[in-house]
Amino acid sequence: MENHFNNQSRECSASSDKRVDQYGFERSEDFNFESNEELMSEYLAVATRRSKKWSKLLQGTVKVEKNLKVKRYVRKGVPCEHRTQIWMAASGAQDQLERNPGYYQSLLKAEHDPKIEEIIRADMHRTFPDNIQFRASSQPCLQKALFNVLLGYGHHNRDVGYCQGMNFIAGYLLLITKDEEKSFWLMDALLGKILPDYYTSTMLGLKMDHEVLGELVRMKVPAVWQAMNRHNVMWTLVVSRWFICLYVDILPVETVLRIWDCLFYEGSKILFRVALTLIAHHQNLISQAQSLPEICERFKQITHGDKSLWNQEVSPRQQSLNSGRCVDIALLLPKTPLHTKRRT
Repeated sequence: MENHFNNQSRECSASSDKRVDQYGFERSEDFNFESNEELMSEYLAVATRRSKKWSKLLQGTVKVEKNLKVKRYVRKGVPCEHRTQIWMAASGAQDQLERNPGYYQSLLKAEHDPKIEEIIRADMHRTFPDNIQFRASSQPCLQKALFNVLLGYGHHNRDVGYCQGMNFIAGYLLLITKDEEKSFWLMDALLGKILPDYYTSTMLGLKMDHEVLGELVRMKVPAVWQAMNRHNVMWTLVVSRWFICLYVDILPVETVLRIWDCLFYEGSKILFRVALTLIAHHQNLISQAQSLPEICERFKQITHGDKSLWNQEVSPRQQSLNSGRCVDIALLLPKTPLHTKRRT
């Protein structure tokens, strides 16, 4: 199989081009470099300490135990250089890769459904147009790798095939792993085990989790629940994209990656915890809405800048360091029977 990644692209380090972040996303014209440098100077010291702790913990092993110490480490954020290994080990994707040598390549060589191919190709140009790694002029260009992963998965799981939202998930996986086959097996872990029935034609798992979230809001944030009922707003209308895209393009990239650290290690409960945190933090804004359209608009505002959760001096995509508070707060929420029973 053709390798679409060179050695340089495998490194998880900050880009030398200040116009883009370390993942290749373009910074906005009004990006505040001075503020970002201040944040980074503090954050890098913390990141370096955590990286050393992770290196000592792993000590060359590819296996990751599930215990309180590792759980604590994961919740604080997995260093970029260890992310692929932790995600692969914790989710079972590494075991699947080792048990099925050559399987991914065989999917790419097999005869393909032209309908699946057509749908995937139509989404290629919509996938992270603000990321230089997904442009045809980029070397390497991740579009081919993205197409392969989605095509392979669509033929691996015929019940799912392909639906919108999967391109963003596969894109993030490729940005982190720089490896098609590992991205494929991580997709399989997410869509087949951690989030079953999210992406099928009926989307039963997704609909069920919306109902679970609604019940959690009723218990934890009754003012919002009352407002939703008062204006007959279905949860699917306001949070569907949060769940189906796993917060990609909803929250800043570093925040999404910290959510995914927990998602691969602990399961889907982190999706509920983050949603509850966002809703609870903005309950006054939501509960004061006077109509269905206004509620929908206020849910959009939740993820597009709030001084207490995000740094408004930088673009939403770049609001990465301060927004880690969202995950920290979410992980402090006590367990509730509903979302622990739904899935582990």
